[in-house]
Amino acid sequence: QVQLVESGGGSVQAGGSLRLSCAATGVMVSPYSPYCMGWLRQVPGKEREAVATIRPSGGSTTYADSVKGRFTISHDNAKHTLYLEMNSLKPEDTAMYYCALRYGGICADFRYWGQGTQVTVSS
Repeated sequence: QVQLVESGGGSVQAGGSLRLSCAATGVMVSPYSPYCMGWLRQVPGKEREAVATIRPSGGSTTYADSVKGRFTISHDNAKHTLYLEMNSLKPEDTAMYYCALRYGGICADFRYWGQGTQVTVSS
């Protein structure tokens, strides 16, 4: 069973940086079983937003327009850990950030989720 545990959230002033980590266990790593991982965020009362995704096998990434140039997603295959480097943070980046994973060829409709880590950016 896949388990995802996020860490690294916190409070920071606008313009600051944070790095989120997501430790994954139980992931089946196989060339015949591709998977995608992503960071998504949600603010109470709003829809969940996909911030960034990555296919660990090939390294291809996608980013929401709102974070392009400021956030970087990466994956350490040896440590089975997903990262999100967040720079030039803005108050509108304040949200609960979730790590997610799904098997298969698309990076959407994630099947497995972490418990979330809160990021708060003050102006």
